[in-house]
Amino acid sequence: MTDPALTRADTELERLENALTAMAANLVELDENPDRKELGATALTGRTATAWADAEDALARLWQGHRQLGEVIAQARALRGQRRVDAQAYTRLVLGGSITLSTSTVPLAQRGLLGAGQVSTVCSPADLLAVMESAFATAVDVVATAGERWRTLLPGAADAAAALAHARALSGSALLDDADRLLTAFTGALASDPLSADPSVLARARELIARADAERTSASELRAWLEQRLRDARQLCAEIETAARAADAARSAAAGRFPEHTLSRVRGEDPRTELAGIDALAAAGQWPLIAPRLTTWNRRATERLTALRAAAAHNAGLLAERNELRGRLDAYRAKALRRGLGEDGTLTPLADAARTALYQAPCDLNAARAAVGAYQEALSTTIAARDAR
Repeated sequence: MTDPALTRADTELERLENALTAMAANLVELDENPDRKELGATALTGRTATAWADAEDALARLWQGHRQLGEVIAQARALRGQRRVDAQAYTRLVLGGSITLSTSTVPLAQRGLLGAGQVSTVCSPADLLAVMESAFATAVDVVATAGERWRTLLPGAADAAAALAHARALSGSALLDDADRLLTAFTGALASDPLSADPSVLARARELIARADAERTSASELRAWLEQRLRDARQLCAEIETAARAADAARSAAAGRFPEHTLSRVRGEDPRTELAGIDALAAAGQWPLIAPRLTTWNRRATERLTALRAAAAHNAGLLAERNELRGRLDAYRAKALRRGLGEDGTLTPLADAARTALYQAPCDLNAARAAVGAYQEALSTTIAARDAR
C-alpha cells in the first residue's frame, strides 16, 4: 500500500518543479525587461531610488530562492530515485522546513547559558514560494510603474519642450521663463524619480506656454507655422503609405508559410482620414483648432509608421530565418556525406525530420530550429566519436 505521505510529497515535488520552470522564465523576462534595465542604469533619486533599492533586494532574494528551491528539488529527486527510499528524509525535504531563509548571530548579552550563538529561520519549499511571490510582485510593480510613467510623461514633456523652443524663437516673455523653470524641474524629476513626478507640473508648464503663445502669435505667424506642419504631415502620410505597402508585401510573402499567429499585422484607422479633416479646418481658416489636433495626429502617425516598419521587418525575418536554417541543414548534410554518414541510421531520421519541419507549410520555426539543432548536435557527436576511435 502506498504511503500517503510519500504520495503528498510526490505531488508537491511535481508542483515545485513546474513552479521552478515558470519562475526561471519570469525572472529572466524581468531581467531582460527594458524598463528594469533603464532603472538599473539610471542614477535614481527620491521615492524611486528607495523603491528600486527594495526591488533590487527583492530580485536578489528571488534569485537566491530560485537557487535554493532548485537545490532542494535536486536533492529530493536524488532521494526519490534511490532503490530504497528514505521516506522520512524525503518527505521532510519536500514538505518540511528544509530551506534556511536567514541565519543571524545572537549577541552574547542576549543569550542564556544554554542559548545558541546563531539562530536560523527555516521554511518549507511551499512557504518559500509564497515569500518569492510577494517579492516578485514588489519588483514587478516598481518596474511597471516607473516604465509606464516614463512612457506616458516623457513624450508630453518633449512636446512641451518643442513648443517652448518654438515660442522662444519668436519672442521672449516672463510666462515662457516660468514655463521653462517648471519644465526643467519636471524633466529632471521625471528622469531620476519617475514615481514622484507630478503630471500637474507639466500641465501648468503647457498652460503657460499656451498663454504666452496666445499673447504673442499673430494670425499670420500661426498660419505659416501650421502650414509647414501640414506639409510635414503630408510627407509623413506618404511615408506611412510606403511602409504599409512594404508591410503588406512582407505579410503576403510569409502568409501560408508560417502559422497565422506568428505573423505581425498592424491594425487601426488610416491616418489619411483624420488628416483630411485637419486639411478641411485649414481650408476654412480655423487655424487655432488645428494645432492640438495636428500634434495628436503626428504622434499617432509616427507610432503607426514605426509599427508598420516593425511588422514588415518581423515578417521578412521569418522567411530569412527559415532560409538560413535551410542553408545550415544543407551544409550539415553535405558534411555528413563527406564523412560517409549520408545513410547513417541515427542521423538520417534526424535530417529528414529537420527537412520536413523546414519545408512544410505552415513552418513552425521553433520546431524547425530545434530539429536542425538536434541533427547538428548528433552529427558533431557522431563525428567526434569516430575520430576518437
